[in-house]
Amino acid sequence: MTEAMTLDAYGALTDEPMTLRIQRRLPGPIERVWAYLTDSSLRRQWLASGDMELKVGAPFELVWRNDQLTTPTGERPQGMPAENRLATEITAVDAPRRLAFKWFGAGEVTFELEPQGDEVLLTVTHQRISDRVNLLKVSAGWHTHLDILEARARGREPAPMWTTWTRLHAEYDARLPA
Repeated sequence: MTEAMTLDAYGALTDEPMTLRIQRRLPGPIERVWAYLTDSSLRRQWLASGDMELKVGAPFELVWRNDQLTTPTGERPQGMPAENRLATEITAVDAPRRLAFKWFGAGEVTFELEPQGDEVLLTVTHQRISDRVNLLKVSAGWHTHLDILEARARGREPAPMWTTWTRLHAEYDARLPA
């Protein structure tokens, strides 16, 4: 069996405390996937908008409007806002292979891109997640957002955002240790 057939869509905890690692294989080339990470107009189609200057130390703001990511969206879970804003700072840039930033109050995120034939392996590592409640939200969130990215990159319509997130939140609750 090849790695392409066995790549697990679910995120997993690493040896580092409160660190989630999740991967997706996306159609290349690597520059196309890099653009989905760094171009606000492309990133807002699967995650959050926000112009960024690609240099270490550059601040920027991410703006999530998850209700706008899919049609239909499903029912937004109680307590989840229609819009969320987060101050962010670039901590590493190695275009088009690595991008990292810290989310003030919400940990650090690293995107790593590795060409694999006609596809690109995207690895997302989210470190310093504050507690299990947020770990479940982050795990379901990254999984859902990456599913949307994969669908968009492959020219398919993604599954409803909130319906998917709600299902995955329950699945991660069962999968991740208490």
